[in-house]
Amino acid sequence: MHPRSLVFLALLLLVPTFALKAQSSPTRECDLKSLQICALHVAQDEVGIITMPFHLTGANLLWIAPFGVGTGIALDKDAEALRSLGVDKNREDRFRKVSDYGGLYGPAAAVGAGYIAGSVLHNDHLRETAVLAAEAMADSMILNKGLGYAIDRQTPRQGDGTGRFWPHGTKTWPDGQSMASDHSILVWSFAHVVASEYNSFATKALVYSLATTVSASRVVAREHFPSDVFVGSALGYVIGGYVVRRRLTESTWDKFALSTVGTPNGRGMQLSYNFAR
Repeated sequence: MHPRSLVFLALLLLVPTFALKAQSSPTRECDLKSLQICALHVAQDEVGIITMPFHLTGANLLWIAPFGVGTGIALDKDAEALRSLGVDKNREDRFRKVSDYGGLYGPAAAVGAGYIAGSVLHNDHLRETAVLAAEAMADSMILNKGLGYAIDRQTPRQGDGTGRFWPHGTKTWPDGQSMASDHSILVWSFAHVVASEYNSFATKALVYSLATTVSASRVVAREHFPSDVFVGSALGYVIGGYVVRRRLTESTWDKFALSTVGTPNGRGMQLSYNFAR
């Protein structure tokens, strides 16, 4: 099984899909005892993230403009950067392992360990941080899977190595999911949540150094182009911040409800929004 699939399955222990049967719960917090709330939070996040472009203001240009310029520069230098690196199988294998352990296994293990330690030690802040990080990573993975198929970009190991978008149109789709980088979007969403919840210089230096190392390793391993990790890192950072901010305005999300509903084919899931509240 691919490493990304293993991590995604691990995250599902905390953030299940809608296929899980919902039960009534007295809490609005995501927890192993109220898994339907976790699914609801992820659904809310996806709706909010996807519709975010419709709610942008002039102030958002402060980060949108640099992001667009940075992406354009990275795209222009992608092929040149990979040619400069050259091909070295041993080096690529080493950095692939670095990115896998730092961007997939490490954050997933930290989420699990944080949740368990927080529960055992009755440290609500630590447990909440683990839950928020898991939700942010699940949000990132779900969104990025859709983006990967929509952008349809070849990796440095595919085609002529220049990272073509939709290289054969719809004839051979999907050809690749190089943009954005899964590892980068996952580790940066994780890092932003942890850095926000534990707002110390040491914590920020640790998690952001980890995220930077993972992103750079994906390029050195010839798994992604610089623009792939740049876009993935930016999106992951934004998603991590979005999840933290959403918790601060939880009353808005109380208007959403997840419940079971009878259908001609049996029981199903229903996501509803109360406009009257």
